[in-house]
This record gives sequence, C-alpha cells and structure tokens, in this order.
Amino acid sequence: MKEYDGIDSYDNNRSSVVTIGTFDGVHLGHKAILDHLVTTAKQNRMDSVLLTFFPHPRMVLQQDFQIKLINTIAERKEHLEKTGLDHLVIHPFTMAFSRLNASDFVRDFLVNRLHAKKIIIGYDHRFGRNRNATIEDLKEYGITYGFEVIEIGVQQMNEVAVSSTKIRNALQDGDIEKANSYLGYPFMLSGSVIEGRGIGKTLDFPTANLQVDEEYKLIPAMGVYIVRSEIDGQTVYGLTNIGINPTVGGSKKTIETYFLDFDKNIYHQKIRLEFIKRIREEKQFASVEDLRSAIKKDELFARAFLEHHE
Repeated sequence: MKEYDGIDSYDNNRSSVVTIGTFDGVHLGHKAILDHLVTTAKQNRMDSVLLTFFPHPRMVLQQDFQIKLINTIAERKEHLEKTGLDHLVIHPFTMAFSRLNASDFVRDFLVNRLHAKKIIIGYDHRFGRNRNATIEDLKEYGITYGFEVIEIGVQQMNEVAVSSTKIRNALQDGDIEKANSYLGYPFMLSGSVIEGRGIGKTLDFPTANLQVDEEYKLIPAMGVYIVRSEIDGQTVYGLTNIGINPTVGGSKKTIETYFLDFDKNIYHQKIRLEFIKRIREEKQFASVEDLRSAIKKDELFARAFLEHHE
C-alpha cells in the first residue's frame, strides 16, 4: 500500500476504483466496503484508492465539539495496510478545503488526480461545501466525466450494523467487548511508559504508566481492564486501571498497568495495550489494605479468565 500526504502528491496515472471517508476505527463495516473496493479493482484491472482526511472534519468545523477518535492516524494506516488496498491518500482537512464546492472536488480530486472510473460509496454519502451534494449528484457527475457510481445500499449497510459512533459510545461506557466485536480486533492504546508516583510498588503491584501523546485519541471509561501487550518480543498480560486513584489521594487521570509474570524495567519504552475485558469500575476503598485486596482479586479473576479465553 502506497501512502500519500495529500492529493497533490498522488502521482499514479492508472485508472482507479475509489472510495471516500474518514474510516475511523477501520471496523467491520469499513472492511466490508474496502473488501468490495479491492475486489472490484482487481476484477477490472484497476488500482484501489481510499481518499481519507485528517484531521477529522468535526475537529475543524466544530472546534467546540471535542470528538475523540478510535484510532490515531498511525493506527488507522496500520489497519488499512491489512486490507489489500493499493493507495491511501490522506488529505489535510482544512477550512479552505471544506469550502470547495462539489463540482470542483469531483473534477480536481476524483477525475483529474485519482483517475476514478468507479466510485464505491454509501447511499447516504454527502460531500462538497456544506455537504450539500448527494449520491444522486455524484451519479450526474459520473455521466459528465465517465465514471460509474457503485452504491452501497441501505440493506447492505444495515446488515453490518456497525458505525464509528456506536463503537465510541461502547468505549465511553466501558463495554470493551461490544466495541471489540464491532471493530473485529481489540481496541488499543499506544504510548510511552513514563514515571509515575510509585504507588503501585508500595502495594506490591508495580505499574507501568502509559502516556498517550495524541490528545484526540479516545480513552475508554474509567475502570480496571484485562489487557495484552507485546514487549521485547514477549506476549504479556496485565491489569490496566484507568482513573484517578482516589484511595491514595490521586486527582489526575492516569493509565497504569500491572503486568502479570513480568518485571522488566520498561521506562521510556513505547508499548501498546490491547484491551480484552473490563473487570470493574474504579472505586474508592476505605483503606490501602482494602485496595491491595481488591487488586489481588482482580488478578485472580484475570488469570482465571485468561486460562479459558486466550
């Protein structure tokens, strides 16, 4: 898969089959569209192209609306790489771009740059300035410029019944298993291990504190989760607490992981946490001893769960 930072850097002259969208999450619904895209391109001896955007349009158009994304841009690329896509064009979404009218977008982006001969798009797709152009408008442009519009109908979309919004809602509710079932893979957080307050060590449960650099990345609901990670070529499991640690006087939200059967120093390493199951909400316990006891129960639960599910 070749990547391009914007439409102007796309330098391929072959005819293409194109789809357009933000594709946050690269979930099962997206994969159905992308499978159709890749298959159609191969059948017609054309190249498959995804035109996507970053930042997310709502980040630019509704700056007071703090949308959080399922994937960082790096994670999105990684998942798209696995689909068999030929070309990924990530075009910067700006206020100037948002004002581009539909006819200029079709002519300059889809026809002149991407050499689109077929465009695969959802029945409810809207585009152009103020999103005022519909799929029927796109079909009219297709007659003018000689490309076919392949519509993904309401029935096909409903069969998958997955949306990025549903996944975001599940994550914000802490329902990691529902989110994962929609994604088709475990939700993940990536970042650097930083030094924390050292509270875990005093409880006999030393933790790795994860710092997620991308402010737009969605963090799941506070609570205790079973996670999986790959560290120095070794698969390790752990308990991740997302929260403020109220029992020990915490006030700032942290992401702390106690890894099972693992005691290497991994400060300043980049790691990824794959979320498997939420065990419980974060609680304020009456004493530090009660907190230690609860973590021990969490560990026993996690070990029993992993024995039967991993």
